[in-house]
Amino acid sequence: MTYNQLYKTGERFFSKATLFKYGLNWSPMYRKSTARIIFVSEDLLNVKMKLPLSWKNKNYMSSIFGGSMYASVDPIPMFQLINLIGNDYVVWDKAAQIKFKKPAKENLYATFTYTEKELLQIKEQIKNENEIEIVKFIKLTNKEGIKVYCEIDKTIYVADKEFYKTKKRQSVSRKTHT
Repeated sequence: MTYNQLYKTGERFFSKATLFKYGLNWSPMYRKSTARIIFVSEDLLNVKMKLPLSWKNKNYMSSIFGGSMYASVDPIPMFQLINLIGNDYVVWDKAAQIKFKKPAKENLYATFTYTEKELLQIKEQIKNENEIEIVKFIKLTNKEGIKVYCEIDKTIYVADKEFYKTKKRQSVSRKTHT
């Protein structure tokens, strides 16, 4: 059973916010990052994550391993957007840029936010252009949000589902004719 199938089944019994939080926290791919989702708003527009400093993610210098920092934020903006804009769209992670600012020797936190206005803009752009890329900026900070340890820019591809299917078929067709 795929994650998508599990999610669809779970929607019959739990809110989307509950499924988002516990689905990610219990998923093996996210658990290995050692991070945990600590808050999801009922409308899914706001998600908060905690990456605790532990023996599981310490590097040689006793700070949080950079791979754990990235893994802790990696799936969230894409998964959040998929759940916010619905099934008429294809959403994929496309790229990421990571800037390590200083060694993290304390728990880290990040907040992931979309606005209603932003979602409307995405849908409008898709209507006009069929496919777009958006960039979400994420900061890993201390609990107070003052010290920034890492900045990550996530590029997300978003397309109209029918456009994407046609584009994919055309791409396959070209490859078989060459």
